[in-house]
Amino acid sequence: MAGNLAGPLLGGALPPLIGIRATFWLAGGVIFLTFLATTFLIREERKPPKPTKEQRAESIWAAIPDRKPVLAMLVTGMLLLFANMSIEPIITVYVIQLMDDQTKVTLISGVVMAAAALGSILSSSRLGRLADRIGHRYVIIGALAISALLLIPQAFVTQAWQLIGLRFLMGLALGGLLPCITSVIRHNVPDRVAGGILGYSVSAQYVGQVAGPVAGGFVGGHFGMRAVFLGTCLMMAFGAFYNWIVLRRASQN
Repeated sequence: MAGNLAGPLLGGALPPLIGIRATFWLAGGVIFLTFLATTFLIREERKPPKPTKEQRAESIWAAIPDRKPVLAMLVTGMLLLFANMSIEPIITVYVIQLMDDQTKVTLISGVVMAAAALGSILSSSRLGRLADRIGHRYVIIGALAISALLLIPQAFVTQAWQLIGLRFLMGLALGGLLPCITSVIRHNVPDRVAGGILGYSVSAQYVGQVAGPVAGGFVGGHFGMRAVFLGTCLMMAFGAFYNWIVLRRASQN
């Protein structure tokens, strides 16, 4: 989340200062430095466990007693990234319509994208502790439902600061999802396949990161930019309803 906060801010502030192409070069240099640091500074001893014949024959999904809560968490992780990234293709054009001073469009667009990440940074630990007290399913359902409601006024804002504030509030609501997703998965899968399922969880989140901008660009181009927010709202509402059904049944069992 810290990268999701700093990236849009720097990406919005640097083009007016050093140019768009230089911003790409700088981003590539940072990624290359990260590659070097990972390659030469991280050391770990690999001691893979020796699987038994039964474990080798058993697939990851076959080892899970109840797959429905796990599948619900994969869908929820996808929706989280989908909601955050669906406005990415349209945000600059949307901000242009809200601002009179066009010289700060890239900066304000970056702030809009970073606002949700800032909200998530501030709320994730608190919502994680809240989930430990009242149950993870309540936090998950509440976060999805609140984010769905907050997407509606985003489609009708008239000032850039209103959009920034609403994205920040949505980030506050969504900040508890990742800790809850991980916790629910760990409680519903055996230890021997936990790593594989958590890998699927990350893959599902990347599906949302890919599908969000693609769907946002398509909907924005064909139906208007307001439809992007309203369509994402419907998806988040569906996610809340789906989790309510699945997690309620799991808790009853």
